Amino acid sequence: MASRIAQIRKSVLTLALPVTVSSLLQRTEGIAAVFLVGGLGATSIAAVGLGQLLAFMSTTLVSGLSVGANVLIAQLSGARRTKDVGEAATHLLGLAAIVSCALMIVGLCLNRLTMELLGAEHHVIALALPYSNLIFQIIPFTIFLQVLSSIMQGTGNTKTPMYALIAVNLLYLTIAYPLIYGRWGLPAWGLTGAAVATGIAEGMGVAYLLWANRTLFRKSLKPRHDLMRSTWQIGAPVSGERMFQQAGIILYTKIVLLYGTVTYAAHQVGLSIESLSFLPGYGFAIAAATMVGQSIGAGKYVRAKLENWEANRLATIAMASMGVLFFFFPYMLLRAFTNDEAVVELGTVFLRIVAVLQVPLALTMVLAGSLRGAGDTRFIMWATTIGMWGVRVPLAVIAGPWLALDVLYVWGAMIADWTVRMALLLWRYRSERWKTIRVFR
Repeated sequence: MASRIAQIRKSVLTLALPVTVSSLLQRTEGIAAVFLVGGLGATSIAAVGLGQLLAFMSTTLVSGLSVGANVLIAQLSGARRTKDVGEAATHLLGLAAIVSCALMIVGLCLNRLTMELLGAEHHVIALALPYSNLIFQIIPFTIFLQVLSSIMQGTGNTKTPMYALIAVNLLYLTIAYPLIYGRWGLPAWGLTGAAVATGIAEGMGVAYLLWANRTLFRKSLKPRHDLMRSTWQIGAPVSGERMFQQAGIILYTKIVLLYGTVTYAAHQVGLSIESLSFLPGYGFAIAAATMVGQSIGAGKYVRAKLENWEANRLATIAMASMGVLFFFFPYMLLRAFTNDEAVVELGTVFLRIVAVLQVPLALTMVLAGSLRGAGDTRFIMWATTIGMWGVRVPLAVIAGPWLALDVLYVWGAMIADWTVRMALLLWRYRSERWKTIRVFR
């Protein structure tokens, strides 16, 4: 048994570490864009941030397709249905093409209106609109990059997507700066140059992943409705979950804003620091989804439970370690972001609250990954909805607008939210109802 667990631990780490690096790299491109346009002024920074926000909101809607790809490919791989894996991958690419084109058209049509509804100033919109329009024109590359990565992760190959993202980031950094500022004989395109660089870099990343997957795809003479139905059954609840989560975060953020600019700044800086702990959590969650999906596809339920346990253990150790850092050294972390003592003082309170969150957050992320691997995405959607809209938002509204309590109580609502989600997912997992779910026939 000990050797079997050691083997599973090695497999979990082999899958999780490249995903963790990939997650970091996905954030890096957006951060680099903001950093590179910084020399153009605050308005340019705001414009890039606004364009990235709209693109993020759009890609959130298709997150279900990426998760559906990962789970479906993992279970088919585990069942050794090689022909179905190839046909599923081909169908998933077709769906990605249809969805990305639809998002591109909708984004281009609603770009200005959305910026106005968000309350952006006119001079920011004037600068952001050309940039955002280009970002929506290349959004198919962004979606293909996600879906192709998910397909490969489903087969157990997490290293190739990581290499692709490394190449995307290096290429972006190489060409973005000269295209923004007109160096090395290239035109100074400003924000347009940043968007063009994104398109070139992500387009090359897609080309590399298509080449790396060239032996995987299989042509299908007719649409496989069973595969598309399975993708819908897995992916639709995931998209719903992400939408409910984002809507709740927007309302929760508005409540935090009632406490003033300093509090909101502390909240945002604290979230930026806390996001570092999400990286290993997300890596172990993807590892759990892939391994559990493959084991269930092969009918190895005992192995699936061992994989879930090991992924939970490793994620808890990693994120609890981050929690210790947040709790005992918040000042050092916050000073890396700001010199404002008022922000640092409030940010210290925030980081100590999220330090307490790390263990329930780790368990929730990995349990959700394991349940997704089993295809139980509908229950995760309801658990997210209950935690966000049944716990966090009501408690924040009571503490803030109704009773005007200290912001500490509004932030404390996050602990209640994630604890409830953890309890719900733990109950669901221990009920073993996930064993009865059939992703494909």
